[in-house]
Amino acid sequence: MYSKVGIIGLGLIGGSLCKALRNRCGVKEIVAFNRSEDVLITAKSEGVIDDYALSVTDMFKGCDIVFICTPVDKIFDYAKQLIPIVGKDCVISDVGSTKGHLYDKMKTLGDSITYIGGHPMAGSERFRYNASKEHLFENAYYIIAPGENVPKEKTAEFKETVTKIGAIPVIISPYEHDYAVASISHVPHIIAAALVNNVKKLDSDKEYMHLLAAGGFKDITRIASSSADMWESITFENKEDIISVLDSFSEVINDIRSNIMNDNTDYVYNYFLNAQQYRNTFNTTTPKAFVRRYEIDVDVLDRPGSIAIITVLFSSHGINIKNMGIVNNRESNSGVLSFAFDSEEDRMKSVQLLRDMNYEVTVKE
Repeated sequence: MYSKVGIIGLGLIGGSLCKALRNRCGVKEIVAFNRSEDVLITAKSEGVIDDYALSVTDMFKGCDIVFICTPVDKIFDYAKQLIPIVGKDCVISDVGSTKGHLYDKMKTLGDSITYIGGHPMAGSERFRYNASKEHLFENAYYIIAPGENVPKEKTAEFKETVTKIGAIPVIISPYEHDYAVASISHVPHIIAAALVNNVKKLDSDKEYMHLLAAGGFKDITRIASSSADMWESITFENKEDIISVLDSFSEVINDIRSNIMNDNTDYVYNYFLNAQQYRNTFNTTTPKAFVRRYEIDVDVLDRPGSIAIITVLFSSHGINIKNMGIVNNRESNSGVLSFAFDSEEDRMKSVQLLRDMNYEVTVKE
């Protein structure tokens, strides 16, 4: 198991890796580089890292592995800076959400690098260190794409580490990975941003759309709050696959538009039915995978003290509320209060407490 670990980029993923490696894998020494020193000072004061630098220095010498947790377009440059410092026995990995182009670049370095590409499919619209947490990777897929010449024991050790931080390791080719994530992650981000930009464009001076946007609209566009810098980088790193998936999506949109215009009720019905049936299969594919937000909705009367009663109930039973909100649109929600928790254990404990007090509770998948 790794004794000394280096982290380049101490944001949500880098910070969460530090915490998970320290507390779940027993890593003795963690060193980090970040462009902003205030983040590094905070992490060191919390005992998350042992030392830090504001550039790639000899501090990384002796690392068993270095995770590069920066925007995708910066990863290769940092890898080249590390090579003369850490040597080929040190594994260099990354957490970028595109792998193909990076994999091709790493191959040009030949035997001078031991590269294992990685992509933890975990995160949130919050992307800075202060949002990092030890359990971020629990039950989330962690893609592993090792270089051609990586010894099997190095890949096995990496896979074991991924498992120990609570993730589900999946070994896949970098090119298959990029086409898959273009469809299920990259293009959905583009579409979420498009929906938000379209509402902004269509809304009147009275901003009724902005006022009424809640429930389903907020859920489907939540990821549009992610880092613009990160998603610009991802978009151009996976340009070809994204364009291919966007072309397919355009065909789907044009087809439904044409059938609505032509009053083809059978097509429209089957359009929604097929989506419903396929979407429902996601809940049973891998139990608990991708459950990260641990949310519930609670149906309550709009009366003074309603929120206080529930929050005091949670507090008295040691349940931490990660986030809460008032749902102003019940069109697709079964409750007026929405709560998010740190873990599945806290969520289910809260559900039982509320149901024991005759509250109507919906567990959000």
